[in-house]
Amino acid sequence: MTRVVILGAGTAGTTLAHLLVKRPELDGASVTVVDRSDRHDYQPGYLFVPFGMVPAGRVSKDRRAFLPKGIDYVRGEVTAIDRTARQVRLASGRTLDFDQLVITTGTLPRPDVVPGMADGALWRRTVFDFYTLDGATALRPALAAMTSGRLVVHITEMPIKCPVAPIEFALLAQDYLRKRGRHPHVDVIFVTPLDGAFTRPVASQRLGKLLAERGIELVTDFQLESIDNEHAELVSYDGRRVPFDLAVTIPPNRGADYLLESGLADELGFVKVDKHTLQSTEDPDIWAAGDATNVPTSKAGSVAHFMMDALVPNLVAHLAGEPLPERFDGHANCFIESGRGEALLLDFNYDVEPLPGMFPIYHVPALRLLGASTLNHLAKMAFEAVYWNLLIRGRPLPFAAHMSMEGKRVPEGVRLPAAYTK
Repeated sequence: MTRVVILGAGTAGTTLAHLLVKRPELDGASVTVVDRSDRHDYQPGYLFVPFGMVPAGRVSKDRRAFLPKGIDYVRGEVTAIDRTARQVRLASGRTLDFDQLVITTGTLPRPDVVPGMADGALWRRTVFDFYTLDGATALRPALAAMTSGRLVVHITEMPIKCPVAPIEFALLAQDYLRKRGRHPHVDVIFVTPLDGAFTRPVASQRLGKLLAERGIELVTDFQLESIDNEHAELVSYDGRRVPFDLAVTIPPNRGADYLLESGLADELGFVKVDKHTLQSTEDPDIWAAGDATNVPTSKAGSVAHFMMDALVPNLVAHLAGEPLPERFDGHANCFIESGRGEALLLDFNYDVEPLPGMFPIYHVPALRLLGASTLNHLAKMAFEAVYWNLLIRGRPLPFAAHMSMEGKRVPEGVRLPAAYTK
């Protein structure tokens, strides 16, 4: 009997479990899912909690209600992967044997690695994060109480999960303050280690323009060294300082410590995989998906979903001793809430940056790309139901896993790989 163990029951792990139990080739195999918590969080919902748009109770649900029948669910803290013995060790002392191991443990915010962040006197007083439900909930009253001063939205370093979420927060905060008549008295500043608002040129230019139009100052190339709690300032390695009255920071994101110790991960704790097959570069019987990987695309729920079209058939083929048939192209798409009842949509992959145009649903040009629209906002709000009822249950979505050029416009001066110009 083939033993498949999945570490992590978030977006990628839950989706994978549903897809594996449906594969006839794995009939008779055992599928075990391990997670340290019984709560499954809809992480895109964290963004809305500080603004009172989504109650915290709607974001977090009992994960056992979303795992498929036919799997074994183990609640436990993983402490080690013994690749020689083919075992996963838990803090309880229990061990789980595996033939195939899939790591879907996501990424964790680590404010403890920045001097003056988690260990500072201002933490959760005037310095907050929103990449955890606790942080987002604690931020809500602080944001509601802000009537004047400097609101600084800050990214410590890349990569982070959902790299557009900090931009969304800055735009939503500006709109939140505008609606309450506080905008003239509160300056919103967006601070990033990147050389622009985003990682890709066309999107960076358009998002930078949007921030400027909304009166949000953009501070680039800011490599955070520490937070000066005495003077309430962010301090960069080049000596620049950004003062704040309320700081909303995205701490460094890291993988699990035991992944580093196993030799499977890079220096940040993200599992080293072939970016197309999602098979570990260190061990052919180990795979990874979702935020836990080191692949050069966004750490986002859409990516975890798209990865499954390659991971599942590749794992099945590997068990049969056959060549791996599928390739993940790095496809990612994500909405960017821009406030005022509008949102933007980005669609891109390893080779093609976000481009303007229209995103097709069932081949109908439906959603505006790289431009704000009310329909995009409504689609973003509707995605919560899609997430709980379709995406993590492994059910089909109305667009392909591989990125398509359908509906996209290529701006003058943008060069595409030959495969995308045919």
